[in-house]
This record gives sequence, structure tokens and C-alpha cells, in this order.
Amino acid sequence: MTRTIFEKSQNKQRAYSIPKGDGEFNNIAPTSGLIREEELNLPEVSELDLTRHFCELSHKNRGIDNIFYPLGSCTMKLNPRVNELCASMPGFTRTHPLAPCSTVQGNLQLIDELIKMLCEICGMTAGTLTPNAGAQGEFTGVMMIAAYHQSRGDEKRTEMLIPDNAHGTNPATAMMSGFTTISIKTNSVGDMDIDDLKAHVSERTAGLMLTNPNTLGLFSPKIEEIADIIHKSGGLLYYDGANLNPILNIARPGDMGFDVMHINLHKTFSTPHGGGGPGSGPVLCNDKLKPFLPTPIVVREGNAYRLQWNNDKSIGHVSTFHGNFLIYLRAYLYAKLHGHYGLRHLAEIAVLNANYLNARIGKLFTIPYPQPCMHEFVVQADNYLDKGIRANDIA
Repeated sequence: MTRTIFEKSQNKQRAYSIPKGDGEFNNIAPTSGLIREEELNLPEVSELDLTRHFCELSHKNRGIDNIFYPLGSCTMKLNPRVNELCASMPGFTRTHPLAPCSTVQGNLQLIDELIKMLCEICGMTAGTLTPNAGAQGEFTGVMMIAAYHQSRGDEKRTEMLIPDNAHGTNPATAMMSGFTTISIKTNSVGDMDIDDLKAHVSERTAGLMLTNPNTLGLFSPKIEEIADIIHKSGGLLYYDGANLNPILNIARPGDMGFDVMHINLHKTFSTPHGGGGPGSGPVLCNDKLKPFLPTPIVVREGNAYRLQWNNDKSIGHVSTFHGNFLIYLRAYLYAKLHGHYGLRHLAEIAVLNANYLNARIGKLFTIPYPQPCMHEFVVQADNYLDKGIRANDIA
């Protein structure tokens, strides 16, 4: 057990001396009512002891810096130090969200360029960076679907179709957006059951929320057929971008038939994650849903950028100001550093690593869907039950 910094405290030890100020406030003494009667209860340790203390605590952490950290679908623990360095630059950290557009042209240019890069990667035409997390981005996208149907006077579309292996946020988001959720079964090979989908599609269908590859780590070869079924019914197709990693610059959701999507930047573009945030969940869409994007929108006019606040069909604001700028700044750097082919290579390596591990672990466990996976896979430990060993014991 590590002693606390207070337990290591020794009288009159000092790790830092506050320098004297300079300027007009040097000779101003606080009034008697503001002076403490008792000393502050602060630890007193030397600089060396302070350094050793926090180094010792850091060694108790488990992360990508000191151990193998397998997260096939995520880059959330891979936070390049150069990104952190750039995100701490005063030109970014001291920017006020209410500053006039003329004084933050670089920030607005970065927003515009990042949206265009993400649209190119995903096959979409427009987007927003304002959602403060993947789940909020998902909520934003589904609200855009609701606004689309309402704008057409199609009030009967109250149902959102969701696979039974979907992420838990999908049904929660649909219900928060006012939809009734309909579960679609998974077939014997881990893909969506097309017959069950057809049985539940109707004039009440607002859309289908889908992750491809799905939560089982399997890419759906029937995605274009699924998109066709939904679109012919008058519904829209929503892409949960949680598993975007293995298809980066290989396949694009927009080309598959998806109308709107969100990206979890911590999962795909190396931004920090955990501790409740901050996060960022950009939303991208096609021309059909572009009018419903939340405001404000960055618009380029000639060589200058401005914020467009007025949009009659917009779902309105989804966050204060412009989202978490310093988070998606990191995503911008990550994309720029790797480039088109670098991102594609990352996807290929993610798939290769997962299949290698699948082949090794498959000798020890039951593989419910024995086929090539994408970035992750599922195993079962039922072959150990007769020995009294459960999956939780192994984990």
C-alpha cells in the first residue's frame, strides 16, 4: 500500500517556491479579514520525494504505456503525445468560443477541413462536430431522422428497427428520440436475419440502426440488400460508427447506403476517453438530411469562414458553442499524420491482428461464428463448464 503524500510530509520540506510577482500588485497587502489564522494543511515534501511519489503511483496504472492493451475496435487509449502537445498550444487553449469569427479563422478552417476529411472517409456530404460524445452524436443523428419525417408530414413513422446484437445505446437513443424500438433477429452466421427484417418493415418504419461490422466483429455481405429494403419502405438507414476502425478507407458507410452516422473519435481517431469525458461524436449525413444538421455550421465564403446560425429545418443546438474543440483537434492531427493510405493500413493491421488472435484463442475456446472476423471477435467458454470453470473465472 502506497503512503499518501500527507503521510510522507515532513516539516519545512519544500518542493517549489512561488516567485515574487512583478508589476502594480507587488505592494498590495490583503486586508486583515482575508488573512488566514491557521496554516494551510498542505503536504511538505522535497522535490525529489514529490517526483518519486507520483512515479510510484503511475506504476500502479495499467495502460498502453506499460502493458499489452487489446482493444480491437478502439484507439481510445492510444493518445499520441504530439496530439497532446498541439492541443496545449496557447493559440488553441486561449480561444474564447464567443470570439469574433475574424479572430478565429484558423479554428474555423480546422473545423471545416476535418468535416470534409471525415465525409470523404465515410462517403457523406455534410456534417457537424458539435456533439460532445458518441452517444450524443447518435442522438443527434436519430433526431435528424425524426425531423426529416416530420418535415414531410409523415407522422406515422414511429418505429425504429434495431438488431438484437446492437450496442446498448441504440435502443436507448431511439426511445429518447420518441420512437418505439423493434428488435430484429440474428441468423445462424451472425448476420441480420433478412426474413425477420422484411417481416417487421412497414409504413411505420422510420429507420434501421446498424453497426457494420456488427458487435460480433462480422461484416454484413447483405448490407446493400438491407439498405434497399429500408429505403423502399420509406425509412432511413443509420450507421453507428463504433466499429469504423476496420473499414477505414476500404469501405464507406455512405456507399453502403447509410443516410446518417456518427463517429466515436476516441474509438477511431485516437482522442482521449474515460472519466466522463470530454468527448466528441461528429455526425455526418447525405444531402437528404443535410438541412437538419444542428447549428451553428461553419461556412466558407471566398477566403474567409463564418458561422451560420439560421436554418429553418435544423434540429437546433445540441451543445454549448461548437463542441469540444480540443478533442476533435486531436482527431484532425491523427488523420493528417497518417493520411489516406496510413489510415487504410491501420484498418488492415487491426483486422490482421484480430484474425491472428482469433486463430490462436480458437484452439482454447468455442468460436460461435467460425469465419474470418474484422477487428474483434466473440468466444465462448462453454467447453470449460464441465470442469466448473466459467467465463468470468477466465476473464
